[in-house]
Amino acid sequence: MKLLKILISGLIVVTSIPVMAQTTQKLTANKLSEYGLIYSLPQTGVNVTVVVECAEKTPGPFYQYAKKYLGEQPVTESSKTYKLKNVVLSPTAIVNEDQSYLVQFKSGSTPYMMLDNGNFPLSINTESVSRINEVELPQAIVAKPSILQTDAARRAMTEEMMQSHSSAKRAELAAARIFELRANRSDIIAGRADQMPSDGKAMQLALDNIGEQEAALTAMFLGTTQISTQVRTYTYIPNADESQETIVARISTLNGAVDTDDLSGAPLYLEINMVERGKLPVNDKGKEKEFPKGGLAYCIPGSADVSVTYNGGQLVQTNMQMSQFGVVFGLEPNLFTDKKEPAYAIFNPCTGAIRELGTVK
Repeated sequence: MKLLKILISGLIVVTSIPVMAQTTQKLTANKLSEYGLIYSLPQTGVNVTVVVECAEKTPGPFYQYAKKYLGEQPVTESSKTYKLKNVVLSPTAIVNEDQSYLVQFKSGSTPYMMLDNGNFPLSINTESVSRINEVELPQAIVAKPSILQTDAARRAMTEEMMQSHSSAKRAELAAARIFELRANRSDIIAGRADQMPSDGKAMQLALDNIGEQEAALTAMFLGTTQISTQVRTYTYIPNADESQETIVARISTLNGAVDTDDLSGAPLYLEINMVERGKLPVNDKGKEKEFPKGGLAYCIPGSADVSVTYNGGQLVQTNMQMSQFGVVFGLEPNLFTDKKEPAYAIFNPCTGAIRELGTVK
């Protein structure tokens, strides 16, 4: 028996949330539950996962002397700038407490249902389930230490540089050391160094050491750039309209991914266009079938094209099944209590659709 079926129309929620891990619970129809199981069919939400790269630039201690000694333009002030690197679209299940169902089985039977943490059906008569968020989502990346924060910077400092109290003198000594290291590398490669490495491995270690010291000293003039990535997931709940567009987030060059009301960022548009609505099955005469009495409710979803645009360009597009564009139908409950060949079903956890229907072996 169907308890409730109220399709929410026009509900739009835009949030910034972490992607939650899926957990499962097993419910068995028995005498205590009067051989009934209660569950909810999900709304399909769209997760928009945004990857923003942050470039943090820091001046080196000798940046004033970079043009004089190296002839290059250095980083002159600290800064952080953000740019959009990637967008990933994935479906998710959204709780709709007004769409709950009761499936009633015959007395003495013990079918069971696997439910997720939102009380959505994952399977019946089997513990095999489909997982939410099958799309592999990107992970945030922490910036690595700059070359000036490593042992290479300490090894590159000569005793004379450390003893000098004049920044101009230290810069002069650092520049001289850079050219000395370059000359040493050339001598080793050409085979004319006074103390040549004993073998190829030793030579590579020597060249790597020289390269690290040179990079550290050069960074003291030109500065450093550290790269990290910021990942935020925004969840949008589509309504039943055929076409809809919303600003799901904004991207700021100063703050990265920000919320829709932060006008420091350029808008990231999410567009959903229905492709097909779900249809009820028909009988041999072409007439729509009726919901079976006490049936196991499931969704026959529709589909939509989902895309994201930014600065006038489309970044990503995919086709996604959605329960909001679908219809609810039901299976005869006695399919799952047949003594000889009881059926099992596996559901799509984001739509409530049946992915697989078979016989328990």
